[in-house]
Amino acid sequence: MAAAASHSNGADAIDQDQDQNDSRIKVENQDPEVTDQNLCKNGIKEENQDSDFIDQNQRSNEIKEESQHPDFIDQVHRKVEIKEDQDPESPRSDPAGPSDQQRKTRPKHHTRKSSLKIQQKVYSGEKPYRCDQCGKAFSQKYSLKNHQFLHSGGRPYSCEQCGSAFTALSILKAHRRVHTGEKPYSCDQCGASFTALGALKVHLRVHTGERPYSCDQCKKAFRALSDLKGHRRVHTGEKPYWCDLCGKVFSRRYTLKRHQRVHSGEKPYSCDYCEKTFTRTSTLNTHLRIHTGERTYCCDQCGKAFTDHGNLKKHQRIHTGEKPYWCDQCGKHFTHHCGLKYHQRVHTGERPYWCDQCGKTYTHPSGLKYHQRLHTGETNTAVSNV
Repeated sequence: MAAAASHSNGADAIDQDQDQNDSRIKVENQDPEVTDQNLCKNGIKEENQDSDFIDQNQRSNEIKEESQHPDFIDQVHRKVEIKEDQDPESPRSDPAGPSDQQRKTRPKHHTRKSSLKIQQKVYSGEKPYRCDQCGKAFSQKYSLKNHQFLHSGGRPYSCEQCGSAFTALSILKAHRRVHTGEKPYSCDQCGASFTALGALKVHLRVHTGERPYSCDQCKKAFRALSDLKGHRRVHTGEKPYWCDLCGKVFSRRYTLKRHQRVHSGEKPYSCDYCEKTFTRTSTLNTHLRIHTGERTYCCDQCGKAFTDHGNLKKHQRIHTGEKPYWCDQCGKHFTHHCGLKYHQRVHTGERPYWCDQCGKTYTHPSGLKYHQRLHTGETNTAVSNV
């Protein structure tokens, strides 16, 4: 028994020594690079459990989610565009700003879906917003809103300098240039400048000869839609504008405004040569040709030249024998409208021209002019009443 126990204990001691030797050999034979990798993995595992590292991962995820938000993308796009405009080496960084050609050819970037939709409606011609009073259609909702002020009479935008009111903010902005004298839109052919882009577009048709608006009754064509609308009132007889001082009515607003200067005595247009003043620009331009000697309108039949187109047109009736103006009371015909106007005073008895010295009255301004020479002694020739 004692021999068996001693043999068993000896066997256990040998087994333990063998296990220790195996462990030592395993450690000694293990690759040091593999050991380092295992140590790194353990270190990373511990580091991942660190609270600071977890917070950094959370912030990274938040930034990543935020960068995918549409508003953030829009901001980045705008910053890139601003940076390109401010970059001195960028071809878009001209100090004077991009040219008109660059603006036309530059691709449009839409930072909002709404602006893209609006632009698509413009290109497609879609006009989903319709006025329930007149049926006119618009591509944008605010354009319809501004249009509806025409029916309601509302003019919510007023000039702080003169008090004039307008239906749209864009019209007010263009009006303000009347006070500032700013005319940012100029014609590249003749140099004429304008306060509004629309006025320049109409002016360019003077050079191109384009008259896109025509009357459906007499086929007369016009450069501007407003001129056509005013012309149509010749056929309908409509005269919606009236003078509150004398009751005279007019078919166009600007004609009323020009007439009101008769009462106010305002003559805002003056000649740079002789300081003579006029109530309208067309009269001033015709007057200036007296100083320059310019006569650009010539008769193709007799060669006589005139300072304005109206006088040439009147002169040509001498050759054609045309007398388009007639009296509705006696049937007499006249080549000029003013001739008919003076003639009608024979029937009405109106004599609006009077002498401020003796009170004598005349139907025609030339009759008064000749009469006044009697008082000044300029002539001794008696002039009969005209």
